[in-house]
Amino acid sequence: MTPRVAMRRRSAEAAPAEPTEKGNDGKNQNNRIYLLVSLSLLFWALLFYFHFAEKQIQLQPQPQPSSSISLRVDKFPLDPPKEKEPLVTTLPPIVEKQEFPFVRALKTADNKSDPCGGKYIYVHDLPAKFNEDMLRDCKKLSLWTNMCKFTTNAGLGPPLENVEGVFSDQGWYATNQFAVDVIFSNRMKQYKCLTNDSSLAAAIFVPFYAGFDVARYLWGYNISTRDAASLELVDWLMKRPEWEIMRGKDHFLVAGRITWDFRRLSEEETDWGNKLLFLPAAKNMSMLVVESSPWNANDFGIPYPTYFHPAKDSEVFEWQERMRNLDRKWLFSFAGAPRPDNPKSIRGQIIDQCRNSKVGKLLECDFGESKCHAPSSIMQMFQGSLFCLQPQGDSYTRRSAFDSMLAGCIPVFFHPGSAYTQYTWHLPKNYTTYSVFIPEDDIRKRNMSIEERLLQIPPEQVKIMRENVINLIPGLIYADPRSELETLKDAFDVSVEAIIDKVTRLRKNMIEGRTEYDNFVEENSWKYALLEEGQREAGGHVWDPFFSKPKPGEDSSGESNGGGTTITADAAKNSWKSEQRDKTQ
Repeated sequence: MTPRVAMRRRSAEAAPAEPTEKGNDGKNQNNRIYLLVSLSLLFWALLFYFHFAEKQIQLQPQPQPSSSISLRVDKFPLDPPKEKEPLVTTLPPIVEKQEFPFVRALKTADNKSDPCGGKYIYVHDLPAKFNEDMLRDCKKLSLWTNMCKFTTNAGLGPPLENVEGVFSDQGWYATNQFAVDVIFSNRMKQYKCLTNDSSLAAAIFVPFYAGFDVARYLWGYNISTRDAASLELVDWLMKRPEWEIMRGKDHFLVAGRITWDFRRLSEEETDWGNKLLFLPAAKNMSMLVVESSPWNANDFGIPYPTYFHPAKDSEVFEWQERMRNLDRKWLFSFAGAPRPDNPKSIRGQIIDQCRNSKVGKLLECDFGESKCHAPSSIMQMFQGSLFCLQPQGDSYTRRSAFDSMLAGCIPVFFHPGSAYTQYTWHLPKNYTTYSVFIPEDDIRKRNMSIEERLLQIPPEQVKIMRENVINLIPGLIYADPRSELETLKDAFDVSVEAIIDKVTRLRKNMIEGRTEYDNFVEENSWKYALLEEGQREAGGHVWDPFFSKPKPGEDSSGESNGGGTTITADAAKNSWKSEQRDKTQ
């Protein structure tokens, strides 16, 4: 071994050891780091816990779908670990945006390549007893009229011959005024956007012949019989999965009679009609009737059927042009019968004014043979008149209003419930553009001269009003259900579009958590369709006196109004008289 190597070995062996205090300092330094980390983690865990615990106390969870997240935080031990005790905290519920079952139907409108997007209709396949069986037993549909001939030709009735040249050569039928049930249902069969997938439907149609059902039991049957089909129908509907989507608020049906036939006010056997529209399920649905209630929100007025049911656009255009070019020799006319049993009726005074005027024409209707039973006589008089008087009959409305407008005759109404608050889907909101309004009291109390009132309208204004009436014709008639118009929209099309719009607005409001109107009052239902764009609340209206409800002590079996007429069960019963003596209703 060389001397240098030996020296190095001795130096290494003789080197002093590191002081023990330095080793202990290193260990303590590590322990302090672990302690600080543990304390830091514990601090943040406790801060995390108390933060969300306080939030949870402040938030009171609502009874709606929610999910909870549990966070587990273990203690970080400084000493040797003991048994771990889990610390569990519940975060506040996370409210998920509700997915409504009708969203898929709404989204179809976004598909611009689909011509039926947002327009699909699903039709319930009802048992035959609710529709077709009634037609097979058509002799029992009315106590006073053999309805079998009126249910032919898809509900249009027998064709009318154009012997006197009053009609056009095609599209005219002896249509019964209460036949809308079957006409509408047959038109629905031709609707372009039917679907078998209810999840796509913008609305759901119930093809129940409600008008035919009630008509066969109105006289001589107890209330159990009168209500039976309605109760069976809602029971059937409520068991269907389609009902659950909106609890029936997307369902609609049609009845070709006035609303009072479906609004029996009591369980007394002597009370009128059935209670279909008062059933809880029916209150969710929309019912289209030829006369609606101004105080209820679940029915909507649609036109009475006329005698004209064109199969092509050209038939409508030809008729409109003919009505423009007619020579009208009468200033005003009236077709109807007096109501001597109703002291508030102004019909008697109207008839007297027609008789005493050299420019007025009267077509009197009464029991037995009458020209009022002949469609050609009625239409011929309307075609020769500038203005057609349309007072109330046994109820607010009459078929005659639509027959007269079909003839290009400007209607004169005496109560807003006869048209302005009824047919808001089919007639302009500004009634002065196509009609004249003379309040009943002007005739009843002030004996106003109808002739003088109408002569005050400038001839040029009369011409404009008549043109407006003629332009309304397509939307007031029901096209032949066995064909379809090319471009024009008939009363069926207008009604279906309105229902779809109604359901669509409701669905969007449900998603947004809002209502369509503020402080909605059902007894003011007639006002809401008259609101201007953007208005959300119905206040006082100039027509309030016409729709005042009965005061305590007054006849509670019906509805009175400031216009002088009371809509009662007796008035509804008298509708059969109209069928017999006044086919113009």
